[in-house]
Amino acid sequence: MMQRNDLKITALEPQHVPQMAEIEKLCFSEPWSEETIYDELETPLSRYFVCTCEGQVLGYIGTRILLDECDITNIAVHPDLRRQGIATILLDELKKYVKERRVRVLHLEVREGNIPARAFYEKSGFVAVGRRKNYYNLPTEDAILMTCLLEERECSF
Repeated sequence: MMQRNDLKITALEPQHVPQMAEIEKLCFSEPWSEETIYDELETPLSRYFVCTCEGQVLGYIGTRILLDECDITNIAVHPDLRRQGIATILLDELKKYVKERRVRVLHLEVREGNIPARAFYEKSGFVAVGRRKNYYNLPTEDAILMTCLLEERECSF
């Protein structure tokens, strides 16, 4: 059984990319390719964190910061390891990172039908603020836009 103190959060490095791409395939109907993930490593506005245990990538979170706003581009945990606090640990690390950069607002999109993820984000202080019609494919589905304003209140993650 994995213990919390066995988990390590680090910045995404090239050796993590193949495992991250495998998690993408398990979690998303239109996963990012290894090439796309490698490109993110070279994007100055992007920052990714991985949660590992004994060198194995368990989950990750990706962000882009522009001025005082942060867009969470993706967050995923290996399906066999969900509901063990890994996503919360990743959000905690993101919170520390963005606070150092004086970010005031976090944004993300989530599939309308992804009820567990939406509940997790709401529990973490995000609120639904909009919708993007037919944003996702395979299947076609709306995206729910969610935001957490860091100035007005502390996000609870």
